[in-house]
Amino acid sequence: MLVHGNPTWSFYWRELVAGLRGQYRVLVPDHIGCGLSDKPDESSYSYRLAQRVADLGQWIQRLDLRQITLVGHDWGGAIGMGAAVAAPARFARFVLLNTAAFRASRCPASIRLCRVPLLGRLMIQGLNLFARAALHSAVEHHERMTPAVRAGLLAPYDSWRSRLAIDRFVQDIPLRPAHPSYATLAQIEAGLAQFQRHPVCLIWGMRDWCFGPEFLERFREFFPAAEVHRLADAGHYVVEDAHERIVPLVADFLARHPLPRKRPRKSPEGP
Repeated sequence: MLVHGNPTWSFYWRELVAGLRGQYRVLVPDHIGCGLSDKPDESSYSYRLAQRVADLGQWIQRLDLRQITLVGHDWGGAIGMGAAVAAPARFARFVLLNTAAFRASRCPASIRLCRVPLLGRLMIQGLNLFARAALHSAVEHHERMTPAVRAGLLAPYDSWRSRLAIDRFVQDIPLRPAHPSYATLAQIEAGLAQFQRHPVCLIWGMRDWCFGPEFLERFREFFPAAEVHRLADAGHYVVEDAHERIVPLVADFLARHPLPRKRPRKSPEGP
């Protein structure tokens, strides 16, 4: 289950999907307001972390997913780990890339600027500066941002209304206890330790200006036995920068930590 962040969508995972399909059942949801999912207004949807976690949990239950391998990036880490904390028996393995699922007070100045009332909304929803800036600031290998890739990443976010979720994600970063999502994130953080004995793989773009090396080290405190891969020349959009290395790393991790085989159901006994 590949869970994206902000301002990406399921398109971000395309290389990983191509590398794993045929061997695994690969599910790639778009969050509400993102990608090809519905884009409701704020009067009918809260756009808060708790709602995101509940959305993913409900989707998992409806599909009755079990033995889930969570692959999470950016907000996908917090949302995915939130779903795991809420239903731990359904999750088996974790691959986390440049993300967080715990409280932190650090926030880059460029993101703080986007949180300024009215100005931030104009920048994000009006001018699409957050998503457009990420095409440059979130990668180290800029030659990979071909016109087709740029168009793909921006495709669902072509109007004021379609960019509402991008703005709401930025506003929902819980930096202080008074923030509406702070308690939700604290609850997710408190539940991380129960997965210490699960297979965990941490893949990190070390040139990330947002989720830098300190976030990786914080995850290692929760998961001291985790397998760690530091990609020195990759940025925040780590899969865009290094998918040729990441796909084999993930495939190898999954192969070395196989899921237990499901026991066949017994046939009903005759009369």
